[in-house]
Amino acid sequence: MDRKHLSLSLFWRTFFLLSLLLTGGVIAWVQTLRQLEFEPRAVVAAQQIASLVNLSRGAMKNVDGITRIALMKSMTDQEAVRVLPREPTDRWDPYEVDAFTRRIAAELRVRLGEGTVVARSVNGQDALWVGFTIDDDRYWLQAESARVTPLTSSTWFVWVGIAILATIIGSATIAGLINRPLKDLSTATARIREGEYDIRLDERVGTPEVRAVNIGFNRMARDLAKVEQDRTVMLAGISHDLRTPLARIRLEAEISVPDEEARSHIAEDIDQLDAIIDKFMDYARPGVTRLEPVPLAAVVEREALAFRDASQIRIAIQLSPVSRVLGDPIELGRVFANLFENARRYGRPSDTVPAEVQVGQLQAGPWIIVTVRDRGPGVPVEKLAQLTTPFFRGDTARTSATGAGLGLAVVKKSIQRMGGSLEMTNAPEGGLVAHVRLRRVEAT
Repeated sequence: MDRKHLSLSLFWRTFFLLSLLLTGGVIAWVQTLRQLEFEPRAVVAAQQIASLVNLSRGAMKNVDGITRIALMKSMTDQEAVRVLPREPTDRWDPYEVDAFTRRIAAELRVRLGEGTVVARSVNGQDALWVGFTIDDDRYWLQAESARVTPLTSSTWFVWVGIAILATIIGSATIAGLINRPLKDLSTATARIREGEYDIRLDERVGTPEVRAVNIGFNRMARDLAKVEQDRTVMLAGISHDLRTPLARIRLEAEISVPDEEARSHIAEDIDQLDAIIDKFMDYARPGVTRLEPVPLAAVVEREALAFRDASQIRIAIQLSPVSRVLGDPIELGRVFANLFENARRYGRPSDTVPAEVQVGQLQAGPWIIVTVRDRGPGVPVEKLAQLTTPFFRGDTARTSATGAGLGLAVVKKSIQRMGGSLEMTNAPEGGLVAHVRLRRVEAT
């Protein structure tokens, strides 16, 4: 696949880079917070459990056995803790299973003494169990495990999810703000390319760099508009000034030249000069084009009627009568007129044999590709790309040329104005093929 098609737009590159940066920051922040939260939470949890043990021990130490049993029952009924006698046959599992529980167990032993037992289950009952002694009697204090658990994974997941969602929204907003001036500039440039020179960018934006670019662009647009206006006036003047003396020469030749053959040659030269002027005018015509649905076959057949001389060219048209394309009827007619004229001049196998031209079509998705093929000598492969260059003529490969070298350049420019494309190739059986790609319009 073409690398150009794989590249991301500036907005998405900015968005992904910002998202990556901010997401990395969120993850680093979460990891830092977990590390900072680990030690205080373990110490506070151990302090709370140690306080419960000390309170229970203090309350039970100076009472007799019967009162101690009543006190143990009262604590069980009123608090979320239980104090139970610790039997020699009790089976218990150590509390330490990870870094957090090891830190709590160590803190409890520091606060309650080295003989303190910390268990996570006693006789198969899971809880936080702390073994302590009162005189020579041993007891268990049972507390809920929720008192000393760290933040759960689901809690962290919710926090991180909210942070990443905020990161994505913030990245999209920031990327949009950063790229908005470039998007406006891209849109304005596209309109300038289409010949709309009245476009203007905002010169009051707060960013100095963007404001300088917008001011420069607006100045360029005004200069281009003036150049385009001067060019239009100049071309109109040149066309008028050249055709006026040509008309006088034609009239003078008709009146003053008695030799019919010489008069015919003068008329042919005048027609050639007139055609060259038309080519220059077509190529220099402004780029604004009004697009509308155009019946393809009708336009091609209309232009083919102008080439009636069967000794020069024969055109066979095989187009669907219902096919319609998006284009300008005048521009589209000019395209096929130039292609037929190019085939008439350069697509003849010899001076005595007429050019055979075949016009066909095929559909490729939203496009209609019109093929215009002659059966002439073709063009060397290395020169195919130059055929649409202004003033280039492949005379060494084709028959002698008398044009201005602008015909195919006009065709390419006109097709581009209509949103299509032109490709020139050699046919395998010989001859040159023009592939005209135009946007298809659905039949209604």
